[in-house]
Amino acid sequence: MANPVIAEVTRGGRVESVHRGRVVAIDADGAVLFHSGDVEEPVYPRSALKLMQALPLIESGAADALGLSDRELALACASHSSLPIHVQTALAMLGKAGLDETDLQCGPHWPLNRREELVAMARAGDEPTRAHNNCSGKHAGFLCACVHQDLETADYLDPDADIQRQVRSAIDAVAGTTLGPDTCGRDGCSAPTYALPLDAFARGFARLATGQGLEPQRADAAIRLMRAAMAEPEMVAGPHRLCTELMSACGGRVYVKTGAEGVYVATVPEAGLALALKCDDGATRAAEVAVAAALMRALAAGHDLAPALAPFARAPVRDWNGVEVGAVRAVEPA
Repeated sequence: MANPVIAEVTRGGRVESVHRGRVVAIDADGAVLFHSGDVEEPVYPRSALKLMQALPLIESGAADALGLSDRELALACASHSSLPIHVQTALAMLGKAGLDETDLQCGPHWPLNRREELVAMARAGDEPTRAHNNCSGKHAGFLCACVHQDLETADYLDPDADIQRQVRSAIDAVAGTTLGPDTCGRDGCSAPTYALPLDAFARGFARLATGQGLEPQRADAAIRLMRAAMAEPEMVAGPHRLCTELMSACGGRVYVKTGAEGVYVATVPEAGLALALKCDDGATRAAEVAVAAALMRALAAGHDLAPALAPFARAPVRDWNGVEVGAVRAVEPA
């Protein structure tokens, strides 16, 4: 059976396109608040997984030993926009561990979300470095954890490297999974990534948001990372991107993180809930409006966060003159 429509695109008062997907919301006790579509089918959360991947950075003691700031911890969970502040912060993290850009194993790329930054770099004759990779903060976090524990850094992206074993163990403990070679893929930044059921992913983030059901050390690490990301939303993505804009609009009360191919995870720690969604065709435009609408649905009617969330559940479609001709809007499955 096909997954339900979670977003539609209108033009001239008619529905022009639809996007199907699945979504699940879970409370701190692990109970499903609502779901639609096949939420037990494994998906790659991609970059939405990053906070889980950053747990060893805290749990190993590396963050404290190296004096990492909230801004640096937020970058460890980020898919950043390659702005100077992002690149400089990644390099600062490496510097604290006695490393530099050459130790990163994520490939270089031009800024993906900021045309202005790309043009400025090109006009200046600059070339992107590995620190410009939108995942450089995550990689810097891996390396900081390696250095603090005297682990080999040359193979830090090998799925069997000590740091990746720690990451995998943390994900399993939080999400209740048993990850292995059959669930492992390679992400765009070359790091190992894992497929897990969407409901297990959401359940893991409900635990991370509240600490409920986690060992005290892990609960503290999770809450510290999430608070850092919510306090420094500009480090998690960048201007005009949903993760940054929605967290900013909600005043540090909501955590939201995108993953490639139409994935989102979101939590409201004070409400003890988390949700995850996957757009079947990988469309970001659909996932963005759907995650905002799902957050509103998960919260009680009349919740004071609703006015901040509502604008994100609809995105205008404009012609080249800037005139609004339609919209991308969330659809609540029946």
